[in-house]
Amino acid sequence: MRTDRTVAATLAIALLALGCRQDMQDQARFEPLEASPLFADGAASRMPVAGTVARGLLREDDRLYLGLEPSGDLLAELPVPLTADLLAHGRKSFEAFCAPCHDRLGEGRGMIVRRGFKQPNSFHEPRLREAAPGYFFTVMTNGFGQMSSYADKLTAEERWAVVAYIRALQLSQAAPRELLSDGDLAALQRAAVEAPAQEPAGAGEGH
Repeated sequence: MRTDRTVAATLAIALLALGCRQDMQDQARFEPLEASPLFADGAASRMPVAGTVARGLLREDDRLYLGLEPSGDLLAELPVPLTADLLAHGRKSFEAFCAPCHDRLGEGRGMIVRRGFKQPNSFHEPRLREAAPGYFFTVMTNGFGQMSSYADKLTAEERWAVVAYIRALQLSQAAPRELLSDGDLAALQRAAVEAPAQEPAGAGEGH
């Protein structure tokens, strides 16, 4: 009898609970992007106040984010420390995003160009060897000619890493003789002798 009463009491409480109001659960509120008659534009969601910047995204450093000096001139030096890690990261990004057009040596004979895309200028021509680092950064940021912007694919720091690697590529193809050690000169001479015998006609991009 006691068990039956316990079961009956439990069922009664459960039935009473089902009849409770759900005011806190079913609040009078608008869901994101829901229509609303409260505002002139008919939308419940409000745009941020003009000039609002998300926490951590304030870009006050024009040198880092725009590649420009305070005077508005193109930045003449990297705004980040030049390290082996930076060059390694730059090489990885360059080969992923740039080499398809510019090839891995930066001569403008990438695979897309071989399939009919317009050939870009070689990074090793005098004009681009003498260009300021800020020039390459702004091209990657804003696009140039048939090249689209890569600002949505590479962060500012990653774009500067690519700039650093482009500079390394340029130096690799036009290093002053006085910067080379005897071992470097000997290796170049061996490569000049061995290359014709080892490099088949129509070989791929440089290493």
